[in-house]
Amino acid sequence: MSTKTIVVTRPSGQARQLIEVLTRAIEASGVGKRSLPEILSLPLLTIVPKSDEHLADHIATTLSNADLAIFVSPNAIESVMRLLERDWQDFSKKIIPIGVMGGSSHLALKNHGIGLEENPTPIIIPKDNENWDSEGLWQELGSLQWNWQNKKVVIFKGEGGRDWLADVLTKAGSAVEAISTYSRVPLDLDNPAWHLVREMDLSKSLWLLTSSEAVRYLGEVMNDQFIQNLNSASALCPHHNIADAAELIGFGEVFTSEPGDEALIKSTLAWLTI
Repeated sequence: MSTKTIVVTRPSGQARQLIEVLTRAIEASGVGKRSLPEILSLPLLTIVPKSDEHLADHIATTLSNADLAIFVSPNAIESVMRLLERDWQDFSKKIIPIGVMGGSSHLALKNHGIGLEENPTPIIIPKDNENWDSEGLWQELGSLQWNWQNKKVVIFKGEGGRDWLADVLTKAGSAVEAISTYSRVPLDLDNPAWHLVREMDLSKSLWLLTSSEAVRYLGEVMNDQFIQNLNSASALCPHHNIADAAELIGFGEVFTSEPGDEALIKSTLAWLTI
């Protein structure tokens, strides 16, 4: 393999997009002129949207009298819109505001025309990308000075995941319903990508880690299936929770970037110059 390897650990579709943008950025920057890095896709988790008709009916019924809908990720948005196959403003007589935690989710909403209607759906997002997380969204929601008592809030999420925001809203007096609309399936141990990991020089690798759950799965596989460990490898994480998980599974060097792909790519280019 080439001098350095960048490991993209996102689900396949999202990884493909990031790899394309990252490749163009590397070529444009000139940092890889002497030796272009190898970019490896290792989709640690695959997103599997649920396709249950009863779930679609339940979501539609729940939204009919909701005061706020929160999507925890772009995956939540895509899985819900695929299930419902209707315009967002068709679900209730009133327009339901939407809360999201980051720029990728905001973009996913726009791709479905949400927030771009004649009478736009209000989209609530932390203003500063350093606060693109549950805590940042709660801070932003707090600035609206709503009376949360008896507000009906629907949270769309994957199986598992953090319940922090649901707990905070419940304590504030809201009636919260969390609905799982997708599951995450770990990468099969027979997948050829693991063989490429065995062959690489981990000391010259940078792992782009964007999910704490994926990091924990990586730690299990490395512990059970590999002779090598990660103490010579570097990790780049867009959130301190993910960085903490990366340190726990033994990455020797853990860098934290601001959230968003732009910041992730900028930090990757910086690592290539080291």
